[in-house]
Amino acid sequence: MAESTVAVLKTTPATIIEDTHRLMNLAGYQEVIDHDVETGLKVNITWQHFYPACSTTPWQLDGVIRAMLTDGYPKDKMHACHNRTVVVSAKTGERRNKHLPVVQHHGIDNVHLYENEPWINVRDAIGDLADKLLVLNKVYPKGFRIPKRFIGENIIHLPTVKTHIFTTMTGAMKNAFGGLLNERRHWTHEVIHETLVDLLMIQKKIHRGIFAVMDGTFAGDGPGPRCMVPHVKNILLASSDQVAIDAVSSKLMGFDPLADVKFIRIAHEMGLGCGDPSQIRIVGDEDAASENWHFDGPYGGNMTFAARMQHKIYWGSLKKWVAWSLKTWMAPWSYAASIAYHDYYWMPFIGGGRVEACRSSDWGRLFTNWETLTPDARGWPDVGPAPKSSARKAG
Repeated sequence: MAESTVAVLKTTPATIIEDTHRLMNLAGYQEVIDHDVETGLKVNITWQHFYPACSTTPWQLDGVIRAMLTDGYPKDKMHACHNRTVVVSAKTGERRNKHLPVVQHHGIDNVHLYENEPWINVRDAIGDLADKLLVLNKVYPKGFRIPKRFIGENIIHLPTVKTHIFTTMTGAMKNAFGGLLNERRHWTHEVIHETLVDLLMIQKKIHRGIFAVMDGTFAGDGPGPRCMVPHVKNILLASSDQVAIDAVSSKLMGFDPLADVKFIRIAHEMGLGCGDPSQIRIVGDEDAASENWHFDGPYGGNMTFAARMQHKIYWGSLKKWVAWSLKTWMAPWSYAASIAYHDYYWMPFIGGGRVEACRSSDWGRLFTNWETLTPDARGWPDVGPAPKSSARKAG
């Protein structure tokens, strides 16, 4: 296996543009992202609300676009792309998370994969590789479809550093989950780790180049990917090895990638990337890459009611009685339950206070004042005033 490289840098709002550009070139993105073909910037919208560490940040998307334009990538050959989920509105999310103003400012295309986009049978895209998939043929015995436009395109994933109740952590590999699978992707939750490995195999077959820029300006701990405790960590990661960047991210959070994160271990053992931090070459800020944040993780006593129920449905005592309904016309009950819990209980009564605390940080102020600020060649040296309602500071 060729040496895997992950670039890691500490950053600030005042240097974020320059740092993102440097980060991407340290990780060798121009060696894998072809200038002459279309590049999709796969935005992550985990929640339509702004919640720190949850979704792609506007400075993450903006920094990547600016870096590519500076390096001569044509504007008409790049686009932001979004997937649909049944519990999150991508259209609302791109506004509330301030992705849409970035796309509009730079004048690049904005693609919603579920609108007027053809999807084709995976076998037509990957041929005999379909027979080698670990679990997806069993989950979808009649086959499944992937976006036709992905074939031959570059893809740059834009995940954040955060924990996840199904996969311990989530990052570059899981960012392909929404883009490659349709609304029935919840069928894969019982075998989610193997599913992510299958999706990486598919990506390596269909994409011209694969790269990831991961935002850890905020990082999320606890029962993610939504109900987390956000922490300001001021860090950026980038790599063309999706396994390696997830391994470094998980190690930063305090996990052992090969022991604690099954999808990293499987992908590493299959030679799809490097999941062993001791074998990964770190460029940039080695001291930052060696940090250990000692996150509590998504499991244990800090799991939310919704997270505990999901575990019981997919792997526990409720599986026999409930899981089958998620593959029938009865499935909307679970969507309604998730929306009711997260949007109408957890966010207003628990999450809202955490968001307000984060808004007083430099990154929170940058987000709040985004539309009124103009960056210089390096970043946003002035992040604007703190919101008057913010009395607490982010951890």
